[in-house]
Amino acid sequence: MTDLGKVDREFFDQRIYPHLGADREDVLLGPQHGVDFGVVEVGGEAVVLASDPISLVPALGFEKAAWFAVHVALSDAAVSGIPPTHLAVTFTLPPEMTDEEFGTVWETFDREATELGVSIVTGHTARYGGCQYPWVGGATALAVGDPDDVVRPDGASPGDRVLVTKGPAVEVAGFLVTLFEDAVDLPDSTVETAKERFWDMSPVRDALTAAAAGPVTAMHDATEGGLQGALVELARAGGVRLDVDSAAVPFLPGVRESCEFFGIDPWAATSEGTLLLTVDSSGVSDVLSALESEGIPAAEIGEVSADETGGDAGSVFLDGEEVEHPEVDPSWEVFEEYAEKVGLE
Repeated sequence: MTDLGKVDREFFDQRIYPHLGADREDVLLGPQHGVDFGVVEVGGEAVVLASDPISLVPALGFEKAAWFAVHVALSDAAVSGIPPTHLAVTFTLPPEMTDEEFGTVWETFDREATELGVSIVTGHTARYGGCQYPWVGGATALAVGDPDDVVRPDGASPGDRVLVTKGPAVEVAGFLVTLFEDAVDLPDSTVETAKERFWDMSPVRDALTAAAAGPVTAMHDATEGGLQGALVELARAGGVRLDVDSAAVPFLPGVRESCEFFGIDPWAATSEGTLLLTVDSSGVSDVLSALESEGIPAAEIGEVSADETGGDAGSVFLDGEEVEHPEVDPSWEVFEEYAEKVGLE
């Protein structure tokens, strides 16, 4: 297992995958490393499930922190192409969190869930000794819909095109610069531009817009391991080869400068808000147009073909050279370094 961040594929395959409880026929899609959600069938409908920890960083302000937390909770269900419908939330709060601070968090969860048509149906809320920021609970999102509308993570096929929204390292600019603004030695205008990326850190609208617009065959959000990691995970899920042109990949304003300042490889850095997707070639224009109409930057960056490398199923070639999963996300080390530097608790 890696020291920080999600478990690697080897740990998952050895320690987790062999032990998944009862074998039930209603499970349409079970756990896989790097796959965002599972699916069960209930009464002829697909129920998509996805779980994530809840992280609240008080230094962001509780409204911003809660906005980010609820969108993280909903994003893995949204990449199924089925709009999230229900949410279960557990809070294990540190004793020092006040009623007023929690009120701000909960009101934000309610506002965002209402806007997205999501009902919060159950949960658990308590203060406990030993709990501390930022990890203060967990959430499970559900999306209920027609099984035929589920965009499976293993759906990429030869001939499909590879698209991406927003580009790499959105989270480096939006989250790290916002959080460590006083320690960031960049021009004020660049800092302000980078901080604007905070509100780009949700792929929920991206996924639902794309899925409604055209024949999307697979989707994956570029969280830990960044865009490079997401490409490898999507290729492995489908057992296909992805060829990507780096020059075609968009970078949002402020991202390159932020990555250079922190010394982070933008391709390997976590990028909540960035959506990777494959689309049947007949629907590329429709999907790109729909995303553009919603003000979501997107581009076609490559193509899908049969994987003939002879190694593990799935491969990614960036500008003709094969790349592997980064395994360790550089953002974690930077977060720890600057948290200590600014005295963030």
